Order: sequence, then structure tokens, then C-alpha cells
Amino acid sequence: MERQDIADLFAFMQTLPPSDAPSLDHDLSFPVTMRRGIGLWNLINLSDDFVVAGDLSAEEMRGRYLSEALAHCGECHTPRTWTGGVDRDAWLAGAPNPSRDGRVPALTPDRLSWSTSEIAAYLNDGFTPSFDAAGGNMVSVIHNLANLPASDRDAIAAYLKAVPPSPEAP
Repeated sequence: MERQDIADLFAFMQTLPPSDAPSLDHDLSFPVTMRRGIGLWNLINLSDDFVVAGDLSAEEMRGRYLSEALAHCGECHTPRTWTGGVDRDAWLAGAPNPSRDGRVPALTPDRLSWSTSEIAAYLNDGFTPSFDAAGGNMVSVIHNLANLPASDRDAIAAYLKAVPPSPEAP
């Protein structure tokens, strides 16, 4: 994220009323409970650069920033490596649903045939081009994305059309 966006987000959060819910203990199992291991995991799995690089238009770059830095689309739509990090080589290629019920769909242009306007409309209202409705966790994502300016949803759609094809595509 850009430093100013982080500062703006922090300033916004300071305007929210404090939660009266008590903090819960972490519900993690070994070896994730070992804090020293987190630094090693970060070293292996985190990167400061964008996944999709190359010659992108200004709109695609805006969509990349929104998708990769802010919305974290890859967290659900990308398979995981053996360490639990996202597989950057299969970016947005679809993944097993964490709830173990089905799969999270791929968003690469070779696997998602929607036009940019259809993607932008879906991000606004949650309806697919065939009038199916978003479900599961995507309902909350759509609820939040619908609050963005239309130009940002258009930028995300343009970025998704610029993502390289999935290596696992048939």
C-alpha cells in the first residue's frame, strides 16, 4: 500500500467507536504458534513487488493496486504452496475453497470469459452475466466494492483481463 493510503486508513479507523467485544486468544496450532517462525515464513512467502508486472495501462495499474495491495483478491483466488503462501506462479488460477466446499473460481482471462463491463457490473451488484448471484464470502466483498467509484471497479476489471493465463488451464 502507498504510505498515504495507510495513513488515511488509520485516520478513518480512529473515527470508529471502540469495540466492546473482549479480545480472544489466538486459535492456532503448532508450528504457527512459534513467533520466530513467522519471520522465516514472511521471508519465504512475502514480496514487496506486484505479481503482475510488465507493460500495463494506467487503468490496469490502478486495478492492480486495488486488487493486489488493497483487496487481496489472490488470497482466495490463488492456490497455496506447501508453506501456506500464495502460489505466485498460479496467480488467480482458482483454489480450493477454505470451507472445503467446492472451489474458488479462477479470474484469469483464459478461464473467465466475461467482458470488462460484465466484471465491473458483477463487482457492483453481485450478478453474473447469466444472472446467478454471488455467494459465500464474495457477498461481503461485493458489498464493499459496490461503494467504490465505478472507475475503480472498471480498473479492477481491466486488470483482471491483463493477468497472465493460468498455467493450469486446459
